[in-house]
Amino acid sequence: MARYTGPKRRLSRREGMALFAKDAPFIERKGAVAPGVHLGRTRRRLSEYGVQLREKQKAKRLYGILEKQFANYYKKASKSKGNSGLTLLILLESRLDNVVYKLGFASSRTFARQLVSHGHVKIDGQKVNIPSFQIKPGTTVAILDKMLDNTQVKKSLENSTLPEWLERKATVGKVLRLPNRDEMEQGLNEQLIIEYYSR
Repeated sequence: MARYTGPKRRLSRREGMALFAKDAPFIERKGAVAPGVHLGRTRRRLSEYGVQLREKQKAKRLYGILEKQFANYYKKASKSKGNSGLTLLILLESRLDNVVYKLGFASSRTFARQLVSHGHVKIDGQKVNIPSFQIKPGTTVAILDKMLDNTQVKKSLENSTLPEWLERKATVGKVLRLPNRDEMEQGLNEQLIIEYYSR
């Protein structure tokens, strides 16, 4: 299945929340109306399965992950001890592209993925170009110094606020620990995603 390349705002409208930072003002102003022709009709109520599916799609689109890869994250989370939903979110948050985004090196996960794929990121001093690379506590994540001249990177560094599980000095960041639930995406209900795959 190919990665979605269409209008991103359409995805935000479909999932009922701003999946991308640029969509937030629009969603707040216009409301999250699903795309398509409405003709004044009210939206049909979703079944239990439909609610679970939408939540899974929302998480997939938020982190920019394809179906097969997302299903693999679920399998890994379901085999772990403890809360499978929380483990699933930790796996998603620990992806290299997400950590680059949360460190403020990129203004979006899409741009963070691009920085990683193009070889502009180092893990503990070694170049890594795999966006799904899993980051562990104690790991250092840095972007190349030459990227400081990049307008988007500059702007992102100026406007970013770091979560407490990360620290950053100039172009070098460090993962202090794994995030707590309240430090991860608040717009997701991970239990619905687990129920979707468990049915």
